[in-house]
Amino acid sequence: MIESFRNIFAIPDLRKRIIFTFALLGVYRLGAFIPTPGVDPQAIAEFTKAAQGTVLGFLNLFSGGALGRMTVFALGIMPYISASIILQLLTVVWPYLEKLSKEGELGRRKITQYTRYGTVLLSVIQSLGISFFLERTTAPGGAPLVPSPGWGFRLMTVLTLTTGTAFVMWLGEQISERGVGNGISLIIFAGIVVGLPRAIMNTVTDVRTGSLSIITVVLLVVFMVAVVAAIVFMERAQRRIPIQYAKRVVGRRVYGGQSTYLPLRLNTGGVIPVIFAASIMSFPQTIGQMIQQPWLKKITAALAWGEPLYNLIYFISIIFFCYFYTSIIFNPEDTAENMQKYGGFIPGIRPGRPTAEFIDRVLTRITFVGAIYLALVAILPEILIAGFKVATIPFIGPTLDAILPRWFTEGLGVKFFFGGTSLLIVVGVAMDTVQQIESQLVMRHYDGFMRRGRLRGRRG
Repeated sequence: MIESFRNIFAIPDLRKRIIFTFALLGVYRLGAFIPTPGVDPQAIAEFTKAAQGTVLGFLNLFSGGALGRMTVFALGIMPYISASIILQLLTVVWPYLEKLSKEGELGRRKITQYTRYGTVLLSVIQSLGISFFLERTTAPGGAPLVPSPGWGFRLMTVLTLTTGTAFVMWLGEQISERGVGNGISLIIFAGIVVGLPRAIMNTVTDVRTGSLSIITVVLLVVFMVAVVAAIVFMERAQRRIPIQYAKRVVGRRVYGGQSTYLPLRLNTGGVIPVIFAASIMSFPQTIGQMIQQPWLKKITAALAWGEPLYNLIYFISIIFFCYFYTSIIFNPEDTAENMQKYGGFIPGIRPGRPTAEFIDRVLTRITFVGAIYLALVAILPEILIAGFKVATIPFIGPTLDAILPRWFTEGLGVKFFFGGTSLLIVVGVAMDTVQQIESQLVMRHYDGFMRRGRLRGRRG
C-alpha cells in the first residue's frame, strides 16, 4: 500500500492531477466560511444548532456546513444536480434534446450549456426562497437572523448565492476535466468528510456527559461497519453474461474464437440516484418558504424530513432514478449491435434483437435488487437514528405512536452524519476515485493498491 502511494507521486501527470484536485477542493472549503452579507452570524449559528436533525441538517450535509453558516456556498452543488435531473428527463420526452444527445461531443456540450443555464435559474429561485425564510425566522433567543430585511437583502442574497453556486459548478467541472475522479461527487464527498472529526468529538462529548450510553455507541459502530461492508459488497457485485466470439479469417490471420463475459453492475447508477432523490425532495421546502398558503403549508409539513410521506416518496424516488439513470448510461440495443458486428453471441441466445431483449431482461432484474439495496441503505439508518414518526399517519397514527417503543418513533438521537446516505456517498465516491487512480497506475505499468487483481469500483 505504501509503495502504491509512492508510485502515485512518481508519475508526473498523475501527481499534477491529484494536487490540482486537492487545491480546488481546498478553495471550495475556503468559500464555505465566507458569510453572506446581511445576516447575523451568531443568530445563524444558534438557529442551526437548534435545527439539527431536521431537513436543514440533511441539506447542510451536502453543502459541507455552508448552509448552516449561511455562506456564499450555501446552496452548494444541489441546483446543478437538480438542473441535470430536469435536462435528463427532458431528453427522454423532448425530441430536440434527444437528437442533441445523439450528436456526439457537440450535442453533449450543448446540453451541458443548457444545464448551466438551468443551474443559474434554480439558484435564483432557491436563493430567493432562502432570503424569505431568513427574514421570517428568528434564533431560539429571539434575535432576528436578518437585522435589516427588505428587497436590498433579498437581491444581495440572490446575487451572492447564485454566484457561489456557479463557482462551485465550475470547480466541479475543472476537477472532472483536469483532476482525478468525478468533480461533482468529490465536492459532495469533501463536504461530508469534513464533518467527521466534529461528529466524532460530539459523540465522545455526549458519552462523557451521559446523554449517550456507551452501549448505544458500540451498537452504532457495529451497525456502521456492517453498513459499510454491505455497501462495498453490493457496489462490487456484478452479473457476468458469457459471450462467445466466432472465429474470423482475415487474410492469413484467424481472429476471434475466445470466450469472455459482459459484466453488468448490480448498482449501475452508483450514488447518483440517491443524490438525485435528495435534491428533488429538498425542492418542496424551498417553494413552501416562498409561497405562504395554508394548503401549501400542509403539504410542506407532510413532506418534512422524517415524516412517513417523505420517507415513502424518498424510497420510491431512489428506485425510479436507479432505473432512469441506468437506462441513460447503458443501452442494451447498442451492446447487442456491437456484439453482432464483431461476431459475438451469448450461448443459447440468437444475435440481434433477442440478445438485446435478454440483456435488458437481466439488467431490469438486477437493477431492481440494486435499487432496493440503495433505498434501504439510504433510509433505514435515518429511521433508526431520527425515528419513524408515525403520529401523523391518518386514522391509525396516534394508536401506533402509543404502542410502538420510543426508540423506534424517536430514534437513537445520534448526529445526522452517521446516516446511511452519507455513508453510501462517502464509500461509493471513495471506491470510484481509488479505482481511477488504480487504472492510471496499471496503465503505466505500476502495481496498484491490490496486488492480487485490480480493485473494482462501481464502473471499473
